[in-house]
Amino acid sequence: MRKWIALALILLLALGSYVAAGPYLAIRGIHRALQAQDVSALSDHVDFAALRLSFRAQLEDALARRAGADMQSSLLGQFGLSLGNRVLGLGVDAMVTPVGVAAMLQGRSVWKRALGDTANGDTYGPPAPAEPLRQAEHRYESLSRFTATTRTDAGEPITFVFERRGLVWKLTDIRLPLGRGVSAEE
Repeated sequence: MRKWIALALILLLALGSYVAAGPYLAIRGIHRALQAQDVSALSDHVDFAALRLSFRAQLEDALARRAGADMQSSLLGQFGLSLGNRVLGLGVDAMVTPVGVAAMLQGRSVWKRALGDTANGDTYGPPAPAEPLRQAEHRYESLSRFTATTRTDAGEPITFVFERRGLVWKLTDIRLPLGRGVSAEE
């Protein structure tokens, strides 16, 4: 009987450890997928549908903030904001997909090679790998939510949000510093 209890405790401890290590495994998986420019591997760690919704909401909010109350209250301004939101939405829908990310990675490779920013300094070598989560501050917000926060060169935070779905952790949101605190007077 004691053997069964010990075995159950060991299994629970192993399962808990796996779940707790899940966000770090997802971050490592994203890093490896970006390094290999493997979009299918990236899809294992990113919920593109949730990410698209998040980006659309953030960009629409930033556009509305920048437009200000005067533009939002006029009929022509409302039409312009509506048109702007549609264009933003189409752009987000096109880019935040596995195919869109593959195109961005391909363009990034060409650009990095042209600049000589390669892994070994050779113009024809592989591009230096993207490391968006390097030196990130990690934090569990709950048992099912984990954040990794990096900073832009200006010191603004970019927060990568991972959520647990069963035993698997996926990137579901990237909180961008899009004009937080921007007023209509600017």
